[in-house]
Amino acid sequence: MEKGKPLILISNDDGYQAKGIQELVRMVRDYGDVLVCAPEGPRSGMSCAFSATIPLTLMLRHQESGVQVWSCNGTPVDCVKMALSNLCDHRPDLVIGGINHGDNASVNAHYSGTMGVTLEGCMKYIPSVAFSLCDQRPDADFQPLEPYVRQIIRLVLSEGLPKGICLNVNFPLTEGGCYNGVRVCRMSQGTWYNETTKFHHPRGYDYWWMIGHYNNDEPTADDTDRWALEHGYVAITPTTIDLTAYEAIRMVENWNI
Repeated sequence: MEKGKPLILISNDDGYQAKGIQELVRMVRDYGDVLVCAPEGPRSGMSCAFSATIPLTLMLRHQESGVQVWSCNGTPVDCVKMALSNLCDHRPDLVIGGINHGDNASVNAHYSGTMGVTLEGCMKYIPSVAFSLCDQRPDADFQPLEPYVRQIIRLVLSEGLPKGICLNVNFPLTEGGCYNGVRVCRMSQGTWYNETTKFHHPRGYDYWWMIGHYNNDEPTADDTDRWALEHGYVAITPTTIDLTAYEAIRMVENWNI
């Protein structure tokens, strides 16, 4: 990696071979040196989990001028931690999660390994952004995202982000890849239900798949990420790592525990 150039650390939860992360590298590599450290396979739903009971390994998968691609056997957060501790010769200027195959809007952000990458970077006080597309297909078309991804990365590299704030960016799946614009919005409230589906194995035991259905609990609120996606807008949600409910502090204080 070349000193003096911005260093961009990229990871995901779909694995280092996923099309989304490969397309992301292509989109941003001219902004600086790119270091990829991503799981060796899919790790969806890992959130901020890290490995405390298994040893971790790193493997160099690809190297060319300005780009290194490493895989790790751990979680997305493991990948960020391993890269920062063992692969970066200086502090990254930016951490990016994605591009995820599937949306991470609403409460999905709490479960997302892509957001885990971004939150980990944010907790290290590094400007961090997550990108997700509402298309789970392995061969999803990421081309329409490129001008938006590049513009956001350019602005974050030049302007930075406030301490403790990262960006959760979600792209809708639209006809022809055309967007109605960009909305900066809040996380919507939603609920997953019927989350486990039971099956019976021919060998005589029951097993369950985690499938579930999502319900938008505020469908008419037009200031949310879910509304934006449903109406063809790119949704940008500034997200904080501080989980304190400040408005409830006085209430709990009044309990006089």
